[in-house]
Amino acid sequence: MSTRDLILVRHAHAQNAASGQGDLERTLSATGIAEADAAGLWLKQHGATPDRVLCSPAQRAQATCERLVGALGCPRATEDARIYEATPATLLRILDEHTDARCLMLVGHNPGFESLLALLSEGASDAGRGMPPGAVAWLSLPQGEIEPGQAQVRHFWWP
Repeated sequence: MSTRDLILVRHAHAQNAASGQGDLERTLSATGIAEADAAGLWLKQHGATPDRVLCSPAQRAQATCERLVGALGCPRATEDARIYEATPATLLRILDEHTDARCLMLVGHNPGFESLLALLSEGASDAGRGMPPGAVAWLSLPQGEIEPGQAQVRHFWWP
């Protein structure tokens, strides 16, 4: 059976919102910048070669993604507003739209990412172990339609 890769990256640590600042405008903290750089280095050392990258519109996710793309030299990310505050069902729809990607990387948020990881690997969205800021979950998925519990977790890394 042929497989494809899915790399989920939760945005790195962000600054608290300043007075009058919306959640989408929160930027990476100094810790978050270091986490994003470490995630990019780890992915590069492990041979990650995403051929498609999708990212939440939140500034902290965009900044994390820019650092990853820079480290990996992969294609520029496409913003997908659905990733922000996405449920596992929404994320599955996104995956279904990109079945032609050999290695798809998504940069976004919890709780959607940790629930999706649990659903794909364990078969239940409430079975997750969490994804701390800057964490990377690298999965192998079967080609074609995705069913709960079918993914194999190749790597799980966090700063």
